[in-house]
Amino acid sequence: MVAFGKKLKDRQIQEWQGYYINYKLMKKKVKQYDNQIKAGSLDRRHVLKDFSRMLDNQIERIVLFMLEQQGLLASRISDLNKQQESLQEQPDISKIIELRESYRDVGRDLLKLLFFVEINAIGLRKILKKFDKRFGYRFTDYYVKTRANHPYSQLQQVFKHVGLGAVVGAISRNLADLQDRQGSYLSIYDQPSLPLQDSVVDSLQAAVDRLSHSTNFLNFLAQHALIMQEEFPTPVEEQVDDQRYHFMSLILNLANTFLYMVNTYIIVPTADDYSMSLGAAATVCGIVIGAMAVAQIFSSVYFSAWSNRSYFRPLVFSSIVLFVGNIMYALAYDLKSIPVLLIGRIFCGLGSARAVNRRYISDCVPLKIRMQASAGFVSASALGMACGPALAGLLQTNFKIYKLTFNQDTLPGWLMAFAWLVYLIWLWISFREPATETEVNTSPQEPANNENDVLENGITQPLLLKVEDNQQDDENDQEYDESEEAPEESRRPANSIAEAYRLLTPSVKVQLLIYFMLKYAMEVLLSESSVVTTYYFSWSTGTVAIFLACLGLTVLPINVVVGSYISNMFEDRQILLVSEIMVFLGILGSFHIVSPYTVPQYVCSGLIMFVAAEVLEGVNLSLLSRVMSSRLSRGTYNGGLLSTEAGTFARVIADVTITLAGYLGQSKLLNVTLLPSLLICLASIIATCYTYNSLY
Repeated sequence: MVAFGKKLKDRQIQEWQGYYINYKLMKKKVKQYDNQIKAGSLDRRHVLKDFSRMLDNQIERIVLFMLEQQGLLASRISDLNKQQESLQEQPDISKIIELRESYRDVGRDLLKLLFFVEINAIGLRKILKKFDKRFGYRFTDYYVKTRANHPYSQLQQVFKHVGLGAVVGAISRNLADLQDRQGSYLSIYDQPSLPLQDSVVDSLQAAVDRLSHSTNFLNFLAQHALIMQEEFPTPVEEQVDDQRYHFMSLILNLANTFLYMVNTYIIVPTADDYSMSLGAAATVCGIVIGAMAVAQIFSSVYFSAWSNRSYFRPLVFSSIVLFVGNIMYALAYDLKSIPVLLIGRIFCGLGSARAVNRRYISDCVPLKIRMQASAGFVSASALGMACGPALAGLLQTNFKIYKLTFNQDTLPGWLMAFAWLVYLIWLWISFREPATETEVNTSPQEPANNENDVLENGITQPLLLKVEDNQQDDENDQEYDESEEAPEESRRPANSIAEAYRLLTPSVKVQLLIYFMLKYAMEVLLSESSVVTTYYFSWSTGTVAIFLACLGLTVLPINVVVGSYISNMFEDRQILLVSEIMVFLGILGSFHIVSPYTVPQYVCSGLIMFVAAEVLEGVNLSLLSRVMSSRLSRGTYNGGLLSTEAGTFARVIADVTITLAGYLGQSKLLNVTLLPSLLICLASIIATCYTYNSLY
């Protein structure tokens, strides 16, 4: 793994080299402190004082240079504004074009400054984190709080960049005023939603968004999808994305995600009734529902590998297999065959192309809209989860055509088979296979060494989110020198599950345990809902469908609240721990201890557990996307695959638990299935407390 010091040096703007944070010096100083403390020649109070002073000096040099450059940019904009005023009296098309290009030049220089600030913010965060890890302090919390809350704070200039935002606004407004708007006299302030078609402004906005330390709803949803990105993508990769991207192909991937989630949950309200109609126990519904998840464990791997070579063929194969699987699921009723029913669901699981959908967004969607596409992936999944049970509630009919039965048990299969057939035709007509990376790289393109193009594209990369928390770099404590490993080695993807597992740090393993726990708890709640509610409350299929649909509809509103508000008020690890505790309380409240077991108890406890699990999933995947090794951002065995496998394995175990608990009788089903959820949740809380106490 290449040390951060080398990456920092490679990314520096040459003429500004003397003003960057001296990461190499500070790293050596931390090591020197450690040796002196062990030798007894230095006490810890002196270390804290000396290191704080060194950080203050580093930040002061950065901030003063930033303010100097900011003033130069403001002066240039002021001069251009005077030229613009004179042109309003005597318009000249050639001078207007020249003026617009001058504003763009200022914008490109501002991109350099934003790039400068972001690189220094990364270095500052990493050296603070390294100091905490080396000495076991919470020095970061102390330093940030004392400096950021001071009225003369220089640290705020690095992380809040209010002045830079004003310069961005000035450039955007003036470029908008110079843009041809067919006689409109409105400014960007009158119509803030009106897009400004200018690449420099787009790059500036992307840079500011990346530099911002707070989270917004869209970014929260994008991280929820766990579509990982690399630490330092190159501008050439952005060009590759633009050439491979096709809007309709993206829509088809999102549609595939939506239909698959509908297919997963449309049978949940009727699975117990279907099992009994074929002569099996109601609790066999656990195996019926879980058969799809069992197959998905294997399909995720081969679809992920297949997507290295093609996206179109895996999606075609997925659609055909899902079509066949749903036909078999529907025919099992007239054939009176549980094996056919289970094989049909296994086929559906073998058609799970979610790994392809994630991979398409990760590899083919340009960086400037990848966050929106990732949020669309999560939204499509949430909508499918809500629509599945809702559709099941509408299919309450019973008729025959020839010898085929169409009722509440078989109609989900027939409906989804028809949906996948329509999707297959649409896919065949509209999908465009992206060019391979080799084809794109050999196509004619402009040289990549133009400094302005590098800045305009490179500044939009996810430096702050990915580099600052990459614990692989932190664990590699080697000193930087010119003979370090080549950057290509740090980008090499994992070649096996075992190698990917070795790249996981303890904190990542805890995040995966949390993901396993919440998926297990949610699967128990959803899969056994029809059996439990029928036994205790005599609910009809329609009532169960409404209950499940209402749970699914909470997903997006909860993500809005967490992504837009809660995540800006509290640290992720605080939200993580509170959410785990709420899941624990929700599970605890669902136990049948006191008779009678009431609808309010079941609904309220289930809602608390489900909502808390949704919050937990979003925050957990957000943290996971930051701390996972950059080598897991590409290849077959990527971070998305690992999280999918953890969640799918949890669902399989939950569904098997439901079926096995059914042998003890329906009266004991609820408590027996909730007990493992409670224990796993408790274990995850303990692991979280231990891990974050040791890290922070």
